[in-house]
Amino acid sequence: MAGRYMLPPETVIAVILSSVFPIEATWGGATAASAVVNVRIPPRIIAGLLVGAGLAVSGGASFQGGMFRNPLVSSQILGVASGAGFGAAIGILLSDSLVLVQILSFVFGLLAVGGMAYGLSRVRSTTPILMLVLSGIVIASLFSALTSMVKYVADPMNKMPAIVFWLLGSLNHVSAPDLMVLGPIVAVSIGGLLAVRWRINVLTMGDEEARALGGVNTERLKVVIILLSTVITAAAVCMSGIIGWIGLVIPHMGRMLVGPDNRYLLPVSVLLGGSFLIVVDTIARTAAPAEIPIGILTAVIGGAPIFAILLRRNNPGGW
Repeated sequence: MAGRYMLPPETVIAVILSSVFPIEATWGGATAASAVVNVRIPPRIIAGLLVGAGLAVSGGASFQGGMFRNPLVSSQILGVASGAGFGAAIGILLSDSLVLVQILSFVFGLLAVGGMAYGLSRVRSTTPILMLVLSGIVIASLFSALTSMVKYVADPMNKMPAIVFWLLGSLNHVSAPDLMVLGPIVAVSIGGLLAVRWRINVLTMGDEEARALGGVNTERLKVVIILLSTVITAAAVCMSGIIGWIGLVIPHMGRMLVGPDNRYLLPVSVLLGGSFLIVVDTIARTAAPAEIPIGILTAVIGGAPIFAILLRRNNPGGW
């Protein structure tokens, strides 16, 4: 309903029903139908659902209480967002093609984690958590510096503003073909994390205890979690740019509702993350004459006040 072209609820309902069932909407007209069916629901609202759910369940829920057992971990801990941002910056610098920007963003996001952070942290066929975190910090810092270099050499009139706006995050440039290609990737990866959520509980005991008590191949499980989370984050950056704080704040909200058990926390994080990003995107589209980048709003709304409230109310013993 909300946007530059405001629509009443009955018009939105009529348009949705007429697009699903063989009935004709009696009000709203072609403009309302185009706004709802071609602009707002697909691809924007669906993309917001997938990106928000993916960032919440990949970095925050899977990493915080499972692999790293650290409440400050998010999906950006291994450098995937920084790598994907660098790839997007290179694509914008070299070409005006959105497809090239998204391809380079996805490739460099996977390269940052799979080819660099994970490879750097391997120690005698094992992956110590501390080494993985330190490697992720190193790779994230490296790609952040490289992105700054790209912005420095970019054309200050055209290319640099485009790079900065991409890095701030927005769902404005998501198209239906993007959603058809990247949407299934994110959805399948989210489903993969939900399928192994009970095994993530076993990881909270530590590697040795998990192998002894849970009968779980911890190295294989780590690879699966890192791979799925990296694919989700890289695909999300391809669609929306870098959006922070969702992977950090949303899992804490979920723990306040259902506790730390990942069997319930991961599905709740999916629902909360998708809903939160849709609300923030609606504010971004309607709060000012020009669209506000989502990354700014997630930091202002979720990063400062909500996270501060959660810190005051959350029980540290819940970990």
